[in-house]
Amino acid sequence: MLKIGLIGLGYMGRMHFSCYKKLEEASADARLTAICDGDALKFQGIFAGGNIQVPSGQFDFSPYRQYTDIDRMLEEEELDMVDIALPTYLHAEVAVKALNKGIHVLCEKPMALTSAQGEAMIRAAEQSGKKLMIAQCLRFWPEYEYLKETVESGRYGKVLGAYFFRGGHPPKWTFNDWMIKESTSGGGLLDLHIHDVDLVHWLFGKPQSVSTIARSVLPESAYDILSTNYLFDDNKVVNTQIDRSLGGEFGFEMAYRVNFEGGNLLFENRVLKDNPNDGKGFVPQLPAENGYYREIRYFIDAVQHDKPIERSAPHDSLMTLKIVEAEKRSADSGGIRVTVA
Repeated sequence: MLKIGLIGLGYMGRMHFSCYKKLEEASADARLTAICDGDALKFQGIFAGGNIQVPSGQFDFSPYRQYTDIDRMLEEEELDMVDIALPTYLHAEVAVKALNKGIHVLCEKPMALTSAQGEAMIRAAEQSGKKLMIAQCLRFWPEYEYLKETVESGRYGKVLGAYFFRGGHPPKWTFNDWMIKESTSGGGLLDLHIHDVDLVHWLFGKPQSVSTIARSVLPESAYDILSTNYLFDDNKVVNTQIDRSLGGEFGFEMAYRVNFEGGNLLFENRVLKDNPNDGKGFVPQLPAENGYYREIRYFIDAVQHDKPIERSAPHDSLMTLKIVEAEKRSADSGGIRVTVA
């Protein structure tokens, strides 16, 4: 049986916790055995919010060994795998510790605050012989998987243009506003925007260059409103936008519009519409599970059966981080075109 430790019980940690409960109901081959969070009040069910609803119901942490110290958990527990759902600035440090102890690591996105930290994580994985995967959930989200299949199959021909949006309320529900601050989360670039950057990378490969215009709205942040254009050798028009300063009743939205030679896909208001140029549009049937559940299940299967991490390989996550760094250099310089190394 695969023994799993979950590190971090913030919003995303609780989302992952709910996924592990669901996985336990489906299989006896993997079990969450220990949980860790520096705030012991979370073990009593005292939490902050989030931008996507966590499955409702009372969280019962009593069946699991509970820790408030990560080093102690890694030392005392015989774990096969850890799931790191901590603030971004802690990702590299904790992932390297776990890998050095011979533990497989699933780490929340983004990989780290810098590509240098990401490279250190990959070195630790290679030296330990253990698996490392960054939880870039859009690669497992059914509506985005459908887009990936449409791009790769060529059923509508080549992509002519693509637009991706992600935005919502300021993330003011986190401890000490860590998700807002550039020093702890990387700001809007790494907290929110990296989702769609990774998607562009997954769909189309590394762009030749990027041009980004952006502005900061929240205190101590880095670029809460942003628009990036990507240059590819076939001249398709690709743009991503975020805005994490939207107020009122806006809520949260992730959307895309991709135009092909023979049709287009439109995803908005959580509904995907497939529109062939020569026929009637339709809403495709998709898997019911969300991307969080599917990415965790994928990683567990890879660990249990010693399969390579292909869907979200660590080197891919590192390149996504480097693309974001190029975008920041562009935004810092007023939108100049920056080559992606």
